[in-house]
Parts: sequence; structure tokens; C-alpha cells
Amino acid sequence: MRIALFSDIHANLPALEAFFKHVETRNTDAIYCLGDLVGYNIWPNEVIDEIRKRGIPTIAGNYDWGIGRSSDDCGCAYKTEEEKALGKVSISYTNEVVRDEQRAYLRTLPAHIRLEYQLNHDKRNILFVHGSPRKVNEYLFEDRDEKSMLRIMEQADADIMCFGHTHKPYHRILNSGNEGADHFRHAINIGSVGKPKDSDPRGGYVILTINPDSTVNNKDSVKVEFIRFEYDIEKAAKAVEDSPLPNEYADMLRRG
Repeated sequence: MRIALFSDIHANLPALEAFFKHVETRNTDAIYCLGDLVGYNIWPNEVIDEIRKRGIPTIAGNYDWGIGRSSDDCGCAYKTEEEKALGKVSISYTNEVVRDEQRAYLRTLPAHIRLEYQLNHDKRNILFVHGSPRKVNEYLFEDRDEKSMLRIMEQADADIMCFGHTHKPYHRILNSGNEGADHFRHAINIGSVGKPKDSDPRGGYVILTINPDSTVNNKDSVKVEFIRFEYDIEKAAKAVEDSPLPNEYADMLRRG
């Protein structure tokens, strides 16, 4: 089973269109979106429509949750007063341009998607969240303490947990088993299609492969491919600069 996972488009239609063209060449069996369709660019309605018309199972990101409820709080953890001021412009603009039908769609998105596989003598529970199982806007960075990450996954009964929100992709394999009885868990941040933050401006997504003989005792029975693709970054950046949105968001797209 080859599953394509993408997240954090943030109203970047050129990146989303390039993603769809790219993923069509990768021979996947399923596709899921892990949220944050809107915010920071000018195409929130178009991004929502492109995902809806394909019938892609999608969960709510923190930005989707806020816009879906016409809130002026996107649940974003801005570090400085300047970032907070820029963020206020973005959520105000997004609330202004999102249409009623698209807003209603965001409001009804589920918080989590769970898959259960029965492949061998044990089952594999896969959990898709946006931030974490505990909170839509909790950041699970790569350097989180191993015990903390394991506790989150164990409490959520997740053998494989896929998420976005930080816009920085990584894959950590953690062992929650006892000596002689391994139980490997996979924490996978799938990165961002439309607003990367890892100094690579290309869009990113993940293909997760579940082998037919997959088991929690074998850490290599799950394969994670981090894929980057080119898109028209200048088109997306110029759209920001030609809009009421802060020009800083255009610079962020160029820098990744």
C-alpha cells in the first residue's frame, strides 16, 4: 500500500497544482491531506475546490479551524510581535475572501483520520493528525524528547503517526517495546506543499509504503519517501506582493 500524504498548502494554488501533477506519476494507492488549506496567500477558495473535487479525505488544520469559524485567531504560535502583526493581516484577509460554501467545508473537516491494518499476527494503527493527537496546533518538532513523543503516540494508540504543522519534514523511529519484544513506532512529519520552512523552497510531500508483511517488530517494514517538487514560486510570491498581504510572506516563499 502506497499512501501519498500532503499538508500545509496555505492557499498556494501554483504549488498545489504542481503537486497534483507530480503525485500522479508516483503510482500511489491512496491520498490524504493533513490540513491547513488556507492562509498566507490569495487562493483559499481555489485550493479548497481543487481538493474537494478530487474527493480527497482531509483533516482540519489550525488555520482551517479558525477560518471555518470566522475567528480572528488561527492558533499560530508567532514568536514576535512583528510576526503576530503580520499574522493578523493574513487571517483578516483570508476571512474576507473565503466564500460561505468553502467556509462551511472547513468547519466540517474531521480532526483526525485513523486507519487500522490487519496484516500479520499484529495490527498496525496509523493516525493522521495536523499538529498532534492532543491539539490541532501543538508543534511536534524533530528534537522533541523521545519519552514525550512515545507517550503521545502510546496514548493515541498510534504505531505510525503522520502530521504536519511545523512545515519541517522528518521521520523518527522509536521503540516502545521491552528488551526482546520490540515495538517500533514511526513519527512522520510530512512537510509542506505550499509554505516550506526547511530552507528548501520546493514543495514537499511524503509517500508512505506499508509492506504486506509489515509488523511492529520490524522497523524496516515501513518505508517513508520524502519528495520535493518544483513549482512556480515567483507566481505565488508575486500574488502575495500584489495583494494586501504582507510582502514578508512572498520573501518566505522564495527562501523556503
